[in-house]
Amino acid sequence: MNKIGFIGCGNMGGALIRAAVKAVKPSQIWITDKDVSKQNAIAKETGAAAMDIKEIASKCSYIFLGVKPQVMADMLAEIKKALASRKDHFVLISMAAGISIERLIKMCADYPIIRIMPNIPASVGEGMILYACHKTSKADVDAFLKVLSQAGKLAAMDEKLIDAGSAVSGCGPAYAFMFIEALADGGVRCGLPRAQAQLLAAQTLLGSAKMVMETGKPPGELKDAVCSPGGTTIEGVLALEEGGFRGTVSDAVIAAYEKNKLL
Repeated sequence: MNKIGFIGCGNMGGALIRAAVKAVKPSQIWITDKDVSKQNAIAKETGAAAMDIKEIASKCSYIFLGVKPQVMADMLAEIKKALASRKDHFVLISMAAGISIERLIKMCADYPIIRIMPNIPASVGEGMILYACHKTSKADVDAFLKVLSQAGKLAAMDEKLIDAGSAVSGCGPAYAFMFIEALADGGVRCGLPRAQAQLLAAQTLLGSAKMVMETGKPPGELKDAVCSPGGTTIEGVLALEEGGFRGTVSDAVIAAYEKNKLL
């Protein structure tokens, strides 16, 4: 496989770099970041090579664009000439929230593009990565899937649905972390040591998610199976309902989706 470049080594870019070095040789991966200390730290950790941004733009076959949406236009302007001078085939892979393929083309040019929306659990190999393609070949997509094969699950999606998908899987880990913290807080209030309460809460969410994935049953059906008549669980469920739990979570997804459209 040819060189793979990452422009931006922040939380998400760093997570994908850490996954990529498990799927391909670290020597194939070039990385760059405006924050040189961050760039060098990830290079040392992963074995990837720290390079100049224009070298990546000129020589990498797959170029991950891991900068914030607000600076994407400036970053692409910086490498536009290097990309335009190339005679070989390359693919741009954008992970910027809210920036469509159409907007990327306007910022740069009509190159093969894969738009992705990953999430932070990719850093531990359990990410959910949505992607949509433009002008890519099967070989392009197969190579892309190989690079991110250790990051978690990847799902092709109509681009018009990516912002909605991101509002669930991209933002969802923050909500899940809050729920784990809240469960642990409740345990502490009942007398559990903090570390023990956190372990119980985190493993409970991990196991519950695995049941949804492996059984294929609707979450509501699995919930009902835990709620014995007149038991303790149904009392807790009713407390969540009285607090507007479902509606609040749904509202959070919608708020994130609306913000995505403004970026």
